[in-house]
Amino acid sequence: MQRILIIGCPGAGKSTFARAMRDATGIPLYYLDRIWHMPDGTNITRAAFTDALRRLLQQESWILDGNYLNTFPLRLEACDTVFLLDYPPQLCLTGALSRIGKAREDLPWVETAMDPEFRQYILDFPAAQLPRIYDLLELYQEGREIHIFKSRAEAAAYLAALMPRPAGSFTPGC
Repeated sequence: MQRILIIGCPGAGKSTFARAMRDATGIPLYYLDRIWHMPDGTNITRAAFTDALRRLLQQESWILDGNYLNTFPLRLEACDTVFLLDYPPQLCLTGALSRIGKAREDLPWVETAMDPEFRQYILDFPAAQLPRIYDLLELYQEGREIHIFKSRAEAAAYLAALMPRPAGSFTPGC
């Protein structure tokens, strides 16, 4: 596990999961939103985004946090592990609302309100995005480890098992 994709609906907790993964593995973490978005809320061009992404994909190891479905095949070709956070849209909407007004390391500005289009994107994600994501995961499954979590508890359990235990600790029953 050296080239990791973390994908899912906005508000699912991809960035939180990615930071925990970085902390557990020491693998460098890159946020696709930080590449795509400028601090003033504008975007770089698609060509510039793809060029920046291609440079990242050449590195020996990385964690990439973000969807960007148009570059998903490019990232799938380069990765060895995928984590899909496939959570209910209402949970994701709650997650997105909870971060309003908070500075975040994954975004170059502080959101001050929930944009109605973004809210609708979250609600439509299961029908509009997930079928294509699942199709691509099936197409690129060979040679890749794919983890699909349907709840935050499943993701937390995975991370807990990944975290190193302090010296001298033990797990009962082991």
